[in-house]
Amino acid sequence: MRELIDWRFSDTRLKLGEFPLLMGIVNVTPDSFSDGGRWLDPNDAVSQALQLVEDGADILDIGGESTRPGADPVSQSDELRRVIPVIQRLADRTDVPLSVDTTKAEVARQALAAGATIVNDISGLTFDREMTQVCADSDCGVICMHIRGTPQTMQDDPQYENVVVEVRDHLRARLNRLVAAGIEQERIVLDPGIGFGKTAGHNLELLSSIGTLRELGRPILIGHSRKRFLKKLLGREIDERQSGTIGVAIAAAAQHADILRIHDVRSVKDALLAWHAIARRIR
Repeated sequence: MRELIDWRFSDTRLKLGEFPLLMGIVNVTPDSFSDGGRWLDPNDAVSQALQLVEDGADILDIGGESTRPGADPVSQSDELRRVIPVIQRLADRTDVPLSVDTTKAEVARQALAAGATIVNDISGLTFDREMTQVCADSDCGVICMHIRGTPQTMQDDPQYENVVVEVRDHLRARLNRLVAAGIEQERIVLDPGIGFGKTAGHNLELLSSIGTLRELGRPILIGHSRKRFLKKLLGREIDERQSGTIGVAIAAAAQHADILRIHDVRSVKDALLAWHAIARRIR
């Protein structure tokens, strides 16, 4: 029997660990690595988000700045212009928790005021010194990710002595710092940052060690969908990585990953339901 962990934020309480929740990705950007430009219009972004909910998304993650390797930074005003109208409209049309994918404190502040209840920060709340206080002053959920470097530098020959130990220890240190800063532990989810300052080999080591990361006592989010390591593993381009994404999702679920951040919600949900129906009967 796997250990269940509570994730409490805003007026929401999620018990994680029995079956992974799916976080649907809504990139309101012109340059995201897999779907840049498709949902840049707010109407299109809202329609896509609602479709993801219909497909089975438990959470929606709205981002206005690409964090693919080498991506150019986006101004605060541009990011706000992209994400706030989408969050406002979705807050009126769905009860699914809304997450803002940002490293900027002011974007997080305005997104929370617009209806978001989760801040998903790839920097682990380190790029903007005010981000920790914004989250501490709120009752939002917080997703703290591991990254080495910045999106502009993170893939410049990343090296580790032991990637699992180093990522685990970094996440433990960040967890302790955030709790000390006034963010209750039950509001925090941890993310090892697949593809953020890691080689394909590093990613595979982390993806096969989710149990070690869960020893930190907080839910673990895995964001592997369509990522570059799948090209190294399978030789597939971005629009051919759905099957690889599903395979990794099942492997992560088998290790009790708590949340999977996904583009193709329907296919991953179907695959996980079929896997789970059989896996729970295996003795």
